Amino acid sequence: MPSPSQIRPEPLISSPITRRTVLKAGGTLLLSVFAPMSAMAAQILAVRVWPAEDYTRVTLENDSILKATHFIVKDPERLVVDIEGLELNPTLKGLVAKIQSNDPYIKQVRVGQNRPNVVRLVFDLKEEVTPQLFTLPPAGSYNHRLIFDLYPVHEPDLIAQMIEKGDWSSDPAKPPMAGTHTPPPALPLPDSGKPPVAVAPVAPIVPPLPDIRPEQRPEARPLPGQKVVRMITIALDPGHGGEDPGAMGSKGSREKDVVLAIAKRLKTKLELQPNMRVMLTRDADFFVPLGMRVEKARKVQADLFVSIHADAFIQPTARGSSVFVLSEKGATSTAARWLANKENQADLIGGVNVKNHDKQLASVLLDLSTTAQINDSMKLGKAVLREIGGINRLHKGSVEQAGFAVLKAPDIPSILIETAFISNPEEEAKLTDNGYQDQMADAIVTGIKNYFAKNPPLAKSRLT
Repeated sequence: MPSPSQIRPEPLISSPITRRTVLKAGGTLLLSVFAPMSAMAAQILAVRVWPAEDYTRVTLENDSILKATHFIVKDPERLVVDIEGLELNPTLKGLVAKIQSNDPYIKQVRVGQNRPNVVRLVFDLKEEVTPQLFTLPPAGSYNHRLIFDLYPVHEPDLIAQMIEKGDWSSDPAKPPMAGTHTPPPALPLPDSGKPPVAVAPVAPIVPPLPDIRPEQRPEARPLPGQKVVRMITIALDPGHGGEDPGAMGSKGSREKDVVLAIAKRLKTKLELQPNMRVMLTRDADFFVPLGMRVEKARKVQADLFVSIHADAFIQPTARGSSVFVLSEKGATSTAARWLANKENQADLIGGVNVKNHDKQLASVLLDLSTTAQINDSMKLGKAVLREIGGINRLHKGSVEQAGFAVLKAPDIPSILIETAFISNPEEEAKLTDNGYQDQMADAIVTGIKNYFAKNPPLAKSRLT
């Protein structure tokens, strides 16, 4: 392993070697000089950087498979990457300018020709990271890709992040503990001279239990006449992101941008409700694998999972909004099956490290769905679809079902909303309009409130 003093890129030093070949043609001697026929170096076609709190991704898109090795250098923290079969070109040099000052993990990058046919990248880091390097075969509009994912060493606490970013307390300096509701203010006893007495929370905190649905736990059921007041946690999932743009409109609108904007509006409106808090599976332009979206929702023990998308079809005349839930028995229509297959390919486009993805599939994406989860999802889907129909034409007047991987949380009612067809020019204009985004968010909020009015949340018996 090179020492820290050896990580500065070295200039390329080479000397041409020639050979003489004598050919005879028709009695005439021909003297030729040939340059050596070395293997063609790979060409970097594009470089992209996706900074986010979850992780920073660096993508090198190239015309062939690249082989790379890496190591960490301490004091200060640096990640060194050597890429074989590569000659430095202007596109790769452009990586230096792609690093943003607000990147959570990368301070700067240096690029140079370390030795013939080997380019070295040195990432100066802001903190210790856990790097993952892997390659991706051509997918969608992309050629071969070499990916560097830089993860924080300590996995962030999603619940703590929600509390830090939200405000669910009458005293902003004292956010409520996770898993509790904000208790009413202290009530003084008149003329007693005693200190005030606080009203205890209704939903107690007890030790964690196995992953089963709350209604399956007798201890989670409220007593007769008891009103349960607690925080409702909603996971909002803006589809696609980062390397995966999602569907594209004729005017250049990208699904990943539209749905993130709607999700942020929806988050703000939901958190205006007195007992709701929201976790976004992504709050910026970066890619989250399908399994990780589900895992994030389960880590915060979400009461609902709402995935937000903007549909596309091969014909620009297709239009309307839709709501989907998971199906155990196959899709309810050919269109639903086609859409689910397309959405389930997001990991191929966005780029997943296969080694880690296998673990996610084993723990999350197995078909663990339950009839109860699907029934609850249908109730939620109908409530939301009814409200969406008031602001946009519905593609189909009923909730559809298909095998969406992102809806497979076995213990969380989950729906996928197609807000409109971004491939339809008229609906693309709606999706990029602030007014329509606001109306869509309002409709979803009303649908969620109507769902909980008929299906009040039970007391949680696990820590949230």
